[in-house]
Amino acid sequence: MSTGSGAASAPAPDHRDTLAARDTPARKNSMFYSLRIRNYRLFFLGQVVSNIGTWMQRIAQDWLVLSLTGSSAAVGITTALQFLPMLLFGLYGGVLVDRLRKRPTLIVTQTAMALTALALAVLTLTGRVEVWHIYVAAFALGLATVVDNPARQAFVSELVGPGQLQNAVSLNSANFQSARLVGPAVAGLLITGVGTGWAFLLNGLSFVAPLTGLMMMRARELHAVERAPRGKGQLREGLRYVTGRPELLWPIVLVGFIGTFAFNFPVYLSAFADDVFDGGAGVYSMFNTLMAVGSVSGALLAARRGTARLRLLIVAAIAFGALEILAAASPQLWMFALIMVPLGLFSMTVNVTTNTSLQMATDPVMRGRVMALYMMVFLGGAPVGAPIVGWITDTYGARVGFAAGGAVAVAAASVIGLILARLGGLRLSVGWDRGHPRVRFVPRERQEALAPVA
Repeated sequence: MSTGSGAASAPAPDHRDTLAARDTPARKNSMFYSLRIRNYRLFFLGQVVSNIGTWMQRIAQDWLVLSLTGSSAAVGITTALQFLPMLLFGLYGGVLVDRLRKRPTLIVTQTAMALTALALAVLTLTGRVEVWHIYVAAFALGLATVVDNPARQAFVSELVGPGQLQNAVSLNSANFQSARLVGPAVAGLLITGVGTGWAFLLNGLSFVAPLTGLMMMRARELHAVERAPRGKGQLREGLRYVTGRPELLWPIVLVGFIGTFAFNFPVYLSAFADDVFDGGAGVYSMFNTLMAVGSVSGALLAARRGTARLRLLIVAAIAFGALEILAAASPQLWMFALIMVPLGLFSMTVNVTTNTSLQMATDPVMRGRVMALYMMVFLGGAPVGAPIVGWITDTYGARVGFAAGGAVAVAAASVIGLILARLGGLRLSVGWDRGHPRVRFVPRERQEALAPVA
């Protein structure tokens, strides 16, 4: 294309220019820069609709189980069954994602998830639903997410390229959490007005939006990513890749502890709404909505940041756990509800920072396996943790269960933070600054230089 004085004043756009633009790092503080890419806009808008339906189904599913059984443990079992396939088969899903083309794969998985929601809607609307039906539907949905989750995570890099990855991942999280503002509120109205079956039906229909967006994308504008060839030992290869890199291994270990014990919000919040504050589905929806306010704020702040530092991950995880302990001790409904906002902010900071740091530090050919391991540990921990925290909540009360989850988050983040600091050549420095205590990490050499001479 000519750039001289005789060049046309408005040259036709070329898809090679689009690819080059996608490789250019997003401008600092450009919060929505990735939305300039057409394929990503289609993906983003489709997910807006689908995510609202997903949140509607989450609220309706948890409340329906609680209504049928009156047991927080049953809610925990439902959560466990939904994430058990990720625990059992998550790594195999990552191997498949590294081999397959992402867009056709997502069309298949999104269709399967829609059919699961529609089947549950029919059972509920006809009055034939039993708790085992919900268990089966949750497990079937979990099977689809084994491939869908790592495929969606890895597909983002094909949509926007490496230069926009941080911004696009953060916007995806903001998208999901923005839907959380609408989905629980609509679910609460539907549950109290016409019944849970309509929430399942609308969720099934909402998958039309992402499927349409996927089929409308321009394949020539996708960023080319190398696919792994079919071969033996690829699962072990992925595990060796992660265990050999501390910047991948320890964040995954941290979110494993947090996802297993501290992120069981269906158990905790439904118990607080029903048992502690004697509320109903509306109060439960309000808790989720307030958490979403904080989560959206956390995701948008992440979209403005240019990097995802592990230091931020540790601080956010400690703050998240401390807020759970504080919420567990809250004597009044208004106080508990108020804490949901910063709790959502720090939970999203943990989520986005981990997701982005892993994707940025991973070779493209390994990204499906790494993200599958991340999702397996983060979501797959629920089958282990949900029944445990459900039993603790039923036996000792919601306050003890919530506080225990927060304590695990604080302890895990503190220990792993010290491990990462040691691996990074840092040491803890405790001193005074203008009459105030100051705790920070400094390089070992600097620590030794500051040590007093005997």
